[in-house]
Amino acid sequence: MEPILKVADLSKAFSRAGRDAFFAVDHVSFEVQPGEILGIVGESGSGKSTIARLITRQIDATGGQIFIDGQDITRLRGRDLIPVYAKIQMVFQSPVDSFDPRRTLGDGICESLRNKGVPKAEREAKARALLESCGLPATFLARYPHQVSGGQCQRVAIARALVNDPPIILADEPTGNLDSTTGALVMETFHKLQKRGKTIVLIAHDPG
Repeated sequence: MEPILKVADLSKAFSRAGRDAFFAVDHVSFEVQPGEILGIVGESGSGKSTIARLITRQIDATGGQIFIDGQDITRLRGRDLIPVYAKIQMVFQSPVDSFDPRRTLGDGICESLRNKGVPKAEREAKARALLESCGLPATFLARYPHQVSGGQCQRVAIARALVNDPPIILADEPTGNLDSTTGALVMETFHKLQKRGKTIVLIAHDPG
């Protein structure tokens, strides 16, 4: 079976004034099969989040290659990345910061559908279904980020990442700002997604 995500000899160097370049990611390789959960674990500053930013093409690699579903995306830019983001979405450590505080959570979930011209009733129905699949009631559509807990907001962020049904979810420290009980609920959501066939790349500093 061909891996859905493949990272081959990936490197990222950052220049420093008057000093040699610093390699935040130094020749990293791994493969992830469809439906697997891969954990990338390391201490703070070890390059975990840089790997996430490289895979999602937020920054350019110094060397190596990134393949998603067999396609080399390492040098893609601009509009060429649109089909890539249909295949991989990211969940961040600070979910509240990833939502517009002036707009409802429902608006945040539905934004990409709205941009595609999906009718309002259809996109709201999909958002309700996604919230419920993440263990939250549909009433959360009308709430604002500051009106929900960190764990609830993180599950809304997962629902947002799923709105276009990507096969891969990349989660960067998704429980880093949560207490152990709330973090366990978020992890349970990821396990449910895996059972539905989603591929999860989970970045964390805590081996637990």
